[in-house]
Amino acid sequence: MNDNDVYLFREGSHGRLYGQLGCQLQPDGRGARFAVWAPNARAVSVIGEWNGWDADADPLKPRRDQSGIWEGSAPRVLHGHSYKYRIVSLHGGHVGDKADPFGFFSEHPPATGSRAWTLDHAWGDGEWMASRRSRNALNAPISIYEVHLGSWRRRDGKLPGYRELAQQLAEYMLHTGFTHVELLPVTEHPFYGSWGYQCTGYFAPSARYGTPQDFMHFVDHLHRNGIGVILDWVPSHFPTDAHGLAFFDGTFLYEHADPRQGYHPEWGSSIFNYGRNEVRSFLMSSALFWLDRYHVDGLRVDAVASMLYLDYARKEGEWVPNRYGGRENLVAIDFLRALNQAVYRDHSDCMTIAEESTDWPMVSRPTYVGGLGFGMKWNMGWMHDTLTYMKQDPIHRKYHHDRLTFSLWYAFNENFVLPLSHDEVVYGKGSLIGKMPGDTWRQFASLRLLYGYMWGHPGKKHLFMGGEFGQRREWTHDGELEWWVSGLPEHGGLQRWVAELNRLYRAEPALYLVDFAHEGFEWIDCSDTESSVIAFLRKARGEAPVLVVCNFTPLPRTNYTLGVPAAGTWRELLNSDAREYGGAGWGNLGSVEAAPVGSHGRPCSLTLTLPPLSVIYLKGNAPG
Repeated sequence: MNDNDVYLFREGSHGRLYGQLGCQLQPDGRGARFAVWAPNARAVSVIGEWNGWDADADPLKPRRDQSGIWEGSAPRVLHGHSYKYRIVSLHGGHVGDKADPFGFFSEHPPATGSRAWTLDHAWGDGEWMASRRSRNALNAPISIYEVHLGSWRRRDGKLPGYRELAQQLAEYMLHTGFTHVELLPVTEHPFYGSWGYQCTGYFAPSARYGTPQDFMHFVDHLHRNGIGVILDWVPSHFPTDAHGLAFFDGTFLYEHADPRQGYHPEWGSSIFNYGRNEVRSFLMSSALFWLDRYHVDGLRVDAVASMLYLDYARKEGEWVPNRYGGRENLVAIDFLRALNQAVYRDHSDCMTIAEESTDWPMVSRPTYVGGLGFGMKWNMGWMHDTLTYMKQDPIHRKYHHDRLTFSLWYAFNENFVLPLSHDEVVYGKGSLIGKMPGDTWRQFASLRLLYGYMWGHPGKKHLFMGGEFGQRREWTHDGELEWWVSGLPEHGGLQRWVAELNRLYRAEPALYLVDFAHEGFEWIDCSDTESSVIAFLRKARGEAPVLVVCNFTPLPRTNYTLGVPAAGTWRELLNSDAREYGGAGWGNLGSVEAAPVGSHGRPCSLTLTLPPLSVIYLKGNAPG
């Protein structure tokens, strides 16, 4: 580690610390250099398999530059050896055995040590890497399948491996048509039931599923099959486990000492001190590490709202205002902006996505205009309003019509992703199919309708595993999805419907090219509350428009008139009531001719049959 590295580290702008700190094995795999930040330590040593966990065998020495970094070599280390740092604090002689904050690999939980490891891999995803700028662009069709690796599929009840999952997941993604997979956190975590959101290894893929090379193979294989990989990344908090970052050198080093700033009351975890430059460098390095070394295509940043607000999940008197007396976390805001600037500077063909649940302005706007700099943001308002509406008995939906239409008032304020995520199918919320009212037929028709409405609505798409075939059981991390139900007619029909939505979405530029501007959307009718019908156009310059019509009642509506902007044939592209998806077979016989009769302020009109609890897509002629 040279003087410039130390300068950038202490400045808070170093994004490649994983090459300087931690365990750096020699090229031949014998012997290693170690470096760890522990400014309040009286003594630091490396203990491990090769020295019998003897704290006197391989002591480290502090650098003379007041950086707080301890470093040294251990010539007997071999690739794969387990190790920790024995840290004796200046303050009260506190002694802690800590996993390496920069460790590339961990022991298999419940063991908590780090392993000396290299990150060699012969990548074969050159074609994907050369083309991914267009695949990850804001004007690309992006349909995300969210996966928890340990409960997607299992083999004889056991956790699967990265290599096994790579093959199975790639085949399934190609079958169902999703463009990207998003993984719940794979960064190492001691408690499996946290789903990865209580992370201790910010540079280590979980050993539960294999080695770093196995995970590289996973990403590589999906890329070779034309599928992007997004990781959940958690810079908002970390667990208080003794081997982790908490109280690292006998002081509150990575976290705040004041519990009003450093302890998360909802999650029982520690909050990073974003005002400490070295902590900012640590987090920045973790984010860039996954993009640099694992070819990951994007980061979905978890719990951004908890970072932005000092009073998040706190009562009056339980938080410390900023220097202006406000509730905004100024140092966290500054960090998020710096993070996004670094990602898009170094990996402009990747993406960052904010899970941000409030009305914080300009989350997905550039930092140079005052935004946070994320590429996209989850549209939590759309999700809440839409699910609230869909839960209503159809006879009552006319009284909640604004739940459907309100999202278009703000749909273009941010670059939105429409999420139906794991958060909606846990903690007693039930499954998506279980939220739909009525008997089995109505439930499945409603869920097909929900997805059809979602895929037509402006914004990128995001669906948690199991939702695509209507799993009835609430998701649990123990066990696997209820794959057996996908063989039943209703479930299999829903699965085919989602695959067809993805196929159509990727085939029709009007559905994705202009997702984040008013020019890509036009209401035909949003005011038919009595019939609970909405109709809108998706548009893109030079492309044929696509008309999306949704009937949210179980009553078929014949001779339903809608105005359209052009004469000619409007071809029915998709109909959620088709028998192959489990519907009753109502429809428009493949196409409808527009009559030269004005309606809804347009020069022509269509007379349609709207199937019950359905969505239909029709395509007009491209502008001449």
